[in-house]
Amino acid sequence: MSRPSLNDLTAFLAVATHRSFRRAADEIGTAPSTLSHAMRALEERMGVRLLNRTTRSVSPTEAGFQLLGRLQPALASLDEALDSIAGFRGNVAGTVRINAPRLMAGLLVRRVLPQMAKLHPDVTVDIVVEGRLIDIVSGGFDAGVRLLGSVPKDMIAVPLARRLTFICVASPAYLDRLGEPGTPEELQRHHCIGHRMPSGKLYRWEFERAGQELVIDANGPIVLDDEELMVEAAVKGLGIAYVADSAAEAAMSDGRLRKVLTRWMPAPEEVAIYYPGHRAVPPALRAFLDVVNDLRKKGA
Repeated sequence: MSRPSLNDLTAFLAVATHRSFRRAADEIGTAPSTLSHAMRALEERMGVRLLNRTTRSVSPTEAGFQLLGRLQPALASLDEALDSIAGFRGNVAGTVRINAPRLMAGLLVRRVLPQMAKLHPDVTVDIVVEGRLIDIVSGGFDAGVRLLGSVPKDMIAVPLARRLTFICVASPAYLDRLGEPGTPEELQRHHCIGHRMPSGKLYRWEFERAGQELVIDANGPIVLDDEELMVEAAVKGLGIAYVADSAAEAAMSDGRLRKVLTRWMPAPEEVAIYYPGHRAVPPALRAFLDVVNDLRKKGA
């Protein structure tokens, strides 16, 4: 039996982990058909079938699972060894893949990426916008961004300096027409712009005042799943929107929207970058986290 190359083993690890030739090919940067041929050649050289294939799926055989279990820590150790000498190269280089909801991706673009570009021009930050809370490890991401309370317990969280404050906003024309609600209960007679969450459920509006918490089923003729569209709908006078203040910043600054129910809005929530704590932190990700921590210390 001829010994497989490191490239062959890395390719097998990608296929066995993703259970998909297409996703593995995207990660490696090759064509799915090329990867499939490479896996058949690997099986022939090793004299054992490593993958079960159907027209719709691929999964490791018993031998494949055994090889996968040994390869994962071995290749992780190799990555750590290579990362350990990164500092001798001078400038940090590499790619940081981050999964984040659109709103929080916007915070990174506005506040973190300019500093990254200045300090670490050889680092590529690859942000995938997704509302669902996913397993960032199996998804092939280095880190994720979520509200601190939503970060999985087995992850390490690094809070951003910028907190999210949620507000209710409406256009002056709408408020002139239907009046301004004085309490959350009065929203029942208003047009509320609904927020459909990635899970498919409608978001229930949360309020708080003097220790009293209220959760309201906000009803109205419009339901959207994007905060920018909610802001736009509110600007058009279609109802009251419940959004993060950063999403409505521009529309409030030029008078197109006004806050309502300000005394009832909940306390700001922390946003955090999170990453797995059971593996070595790659230099590019460490550089990104250092920038986040530095901005937090400066309150930026």
